Amino acid sequence: MPPAGPTRRRRGRTALIVTGAAVLGILAGTCAGYLIQADREPTELPPLSQPVLTQARGEGPESLPAAQDRRVRTDGDLRELLLKKPHGAREAEWADDDGWLDLAEYADFYDSPRGAFGDLVQDEFRRATDTGWTVGERTVEIRLAQYHQEESLAAREVAESACYWAEEEDGTDSRPIPGTGDGMAYVHTRPETEPGYKPVYSAEAHAWRGDIAVHVWVSDTKPLSQSTIMDLAKRQMERL
Repeated sequence: MPPAGPTRRRRGRTALIVTGAAVLGILAGTCAGYLIQADREPTELPPLSQPVLTQARGEGPESLPAAQDRRVRTDGDLRELLLKKPHGAREAEWADDDGWLDLAEYADFYDSPRGAFGDLVQDEFRRATDTGWTVGERTVEIRLAQYHQEESLAAREVAESACYWAEEEDGTDSRPIPGTGDGMAYVHTRPETEPGYKPVYSAEAHAWRGDIAVHVWVSDTKPLSQSTIMDLAKRQMERL
């Protein structure tokens, strides 16, 4: 025979009397509290106005000189940030007289200028400048492109895109540019050949700083070293 389970206590008159007494006790306590509060003096509220803070005296920090304020440099004449033509070098034949490149001129550097024009507008292209020189059979070109960057980090994206295509070429030796984060330098060990012409070796570097994308190209009829393109890229980045 299974053991009997626990019995449940019925709710009878005793439970109702206890419940009614508890309710009356709560009501009595509430009424007593109201009566006590009514006999007390009203408590004053703190003033709404806050104490006046004394202003610190003395001169504020001095503004950075133009040489140390990067924003002053990059909002000025962008051409002044380009590396200078070395002594004894000839200015490249293709270099513009004033050094500026407008949107249409910049788009012409791409394989599909019409598509590039639309992409540059979407990337919030602001302005660009370039320079170039020739020493013997070696040619150097440096280009700076500045973007408004209100919607995206276009300078970084453009530099990374250029790095991607440089990496795609066969026979490429790539090295990071110190102090630039994602900047890279590339030496293409396989020359471009064309019947009737000497082979042309090339190297390039792409990096960014703030709202400016930096592009450096070198070409020569002799193989190029990493130190050549790396030196140009580092010195150009130091000017930004």
